[in-house]
Amino acid sequence: MKIKIIALGKIKEKYIKNGIDEFLKRITPYASLNITEINPVEIKDEALISRALEQEGEKILSYIKPTDYVITMEIKGKEFSSEEFASCLEELTNAGTQEVIFVIGSSNGIGQNVSARANLKMSMSRMTFLHEFARLILIEQIYRAFKIIKGETYHK
Repeated sequence: MKIKIIALGKIKEKYIKNGIDEFLKRITPYASLNITEINPVEIKDEALISRALEQEGEKILSYIKPTDYVITMEIKGKEFSSEEFASCLEELTNAGTQEVIFVIGSSNGIGQNVSARANLKMSMSRMTFLHEFARLILIEQIYRAFKIIKGETYHK
């Protein structure tokens, strides 16, 4: 299975980048995972947030094919346990899904145009995380999911 994460913004903190790189290396035996970083639209006026989200959404959607299974990370999305998330990925694999795309929006969220394209809206938690942490947590959970699916030790 191919997995792509489309994320707005770049990772600035070295320790987070190191964590992401470590889990990307660990995922390699299970899946191909690529990250596409998109520069967020600069917002100079809070009244223009919805327009900025729409513009960011247009950029995001340009990376998504009609056949891709899209999971957006949204505050009001469905919450999963690690086992439930693993089951979701396993079902997608068994259904023959070629590519799963996770979308992490900007600090202002995700545009309606991207949310409307989602096959699944997922929330990591009711808590709010820095977007850099969200990316690290998501990648770690993808790795954990593959370990659960394979019945390998890691998940406890």
